[in-house]
Amino acid sequence: MNAPGRPDIFSADELAEMYLRMARIRRFEEAAVKLQKRGEIPGAIHASIGQEGATVGVCTALRADDYVTGNHRSHGHPIAKGAALGPLMAELLGKATGVNKGKGGSMHLADFSVGSVGESGIVGAGIPVATGAALSAQVRDSGQVSVCFFGDGAANQGTFHESLNLAAIWNLPVIYVCENNKYAATTPSESVTAGPGVAGRAKAYGIPGIPVDGQDAVVVRLVTAEAAERARSGKGPTLIEAMTYRFHEHAEGLPIPGDYRSDAETSSWARRDPLVLFRRRLVEDDVLGDGDLDALDEQAGAEVDAAVRFAIDSPLPDPAEAFTDLYGDSDPVEVVS
Repeated sequence: MNAPGRPDIFSADELAEMYLRMARIRRFEEAAVKLQKRGEIPGAIHASIGQEGATVGVCTALRADDYVTGNHRSHGHPIAKGAALGPLMAELLGKATGVNKGKGGSMHLADFSVGSVGESGIVGAGIPVATGAALSAQVRDSGQVSVCFFGDGAANQGTFHESLNLAAIWNLPVIYVCENNKYAATTPSESVTAGPGVAGRAKAYGIPGIPVDGQDAVVVRLVTAEAAERARSGKGPTLIEAMTYRFHEHAEGLPIPGDYRSDAETSSWARRDPLVLFRRRLVEDDVLGDGDLDALDEQAGAEVDAAVRFAIDSPLPDPAEAFTDLYGDSDPVEVVS
């Protein structure tokens, strides 16, 4: 596929994998929404339907051992990084076979096998965690990069500024990715964010700040790949602001009024569905045909159906396990004075 100024940069197999991961996220979250409405998933869930282009664009630009941290809207991040769907879905249902043994739930997923080191329902909490992971990679000289996904609301938290300042001073290999979906719950971003947007704040720390169309997975991947190369070469962090949109409400299962977004706005963004845009581009560029893409959609659907069956059939955790996994298994480190 051609991109502006970058001809034939991705193979057909790479682009097919990007589409498949986007389709997996979409089908997974559609299934999760249905399960929540049926009462199978306890509590609320936050779907990222409409934001798949940004998520997959970033994660497919990373190495398998790179780190990722997320937030309350993060089902898609480990999926984009390659995580197995069954344990993720089981975790949403609070089952013992969940990726965190049913103890994390929708807002606290982690899958270390793919570098997903944690998500949190606390706004902005993942930003310093990603910064710390980057420091670890730098100290160990591992060549790894740490990526933090957060929303526009988190960009107004103190952790954002503290982390970017520290990362810039120490040239840490970290990429900060703001998935700006225009609203912090129901609060419009432009009403609470001063200055030229989130990306513009990078200038204060002397690092690149790049706004990008979050609905275009290819462009997001290109920008992320450049940021990762910069990080691995010791040149420090990058702030990416991916302009995107969530098609569903802030959360399924919470009584939030839906009149804060106009019909014209939601309709306009619906026409920029990242899966539709990507599919159209693949067909128009003769990379994949409609039949190929239909097969990938069917594959994603079958994988999610299997994940749902696995989750529903899995047992609930044994109450005796409630206080296990609270501490690490390693021996205490002896401090020599």
